[in-house]
Amino acid sequence: MLIIPAIDLKDGRCVRLEQGVMSTATVFSDDPGKTAAHWAGLGARRVHVVDLNGAFAGKPVNESAIKAVIAAVDPDVPVQVGGGIRDLDTIERYLDDGVSYVIIGTAAVKNPGFLHEACDAFPGHIMVGLDAKDGKVATDGWSKLTGHDVVDLARRFQDYGVEAVIHTDIGRDGMMKGVNVEATLKLAQALSIPVIASGGLTSLDDVKRLCEVESEGIVGAITGRAIYEGRLDFAAAQKLADGEA
Repeated sequence: MLIIPAIDLKDGRCVRLEQGVMSTATVFSDDPGKTAAHWAGLGARRVHVVDLNGAFAGKPVNESAIKAVIAAVDPDVPVQVGGGIRDLDTIERYLDDGVSYVIIGTAAVKNPGFLHEACDAFPGHIMVGLDAKDGKVATDGWSKLTGHDVVDLARRFQDYGVEAVIHTDIGRDGMMKGVNVEATLKLAQALSIPVIASGGLTSLDDVKRLCEVESEGIVGAITGRAIYEGRLDFAAAQKLADGEA
């Protein structure tokens, strides 16, 4: 299982939020490229990047920082990017920049036809990000809770041809409360495509619990605040996920 470091970008800097609230941003680095190289040097085999400004603006804002991240890691370390992706031209530009996977979140929920078009146009490169609280999907930087059931929506998007689903428990993200293994497992068992857990990964025990259900289709876990604050040893977490610890 992959342990995937998150690089959340706000105004060109690496930050972490609590439950998606921009005013709670804690700045961890002014150099996104250096940050990406740091995690890659510790064994990261994929990097997760979110354009936070873009998520709220509905269009890319931190593209230069994303390019710096791509340039800083080896070509065999995929970079997946989300935040403010609303049209096919943006996807094409990101893929041309060297992004491996583009994550569509709010736009997938509000405009499923766009997601379908993206999967047809760029097969193998489209992931969907489903942010949920108590099983219901949230949109617009988590500011709006919809009535959509996360499992039902994920099944629908699976049929469109998405590469994977990133499931974030927004009640836990940035709160250091531990990953929601139960909700992630429920989603993975309902799908035939890979699921990546996000939100709350804090300890080696979280990693161990996810590894115990990895066979159900959970291929990775994204972690942010815990590795930046030193509460989770990233290298140790990836070794544990690889069965080396």
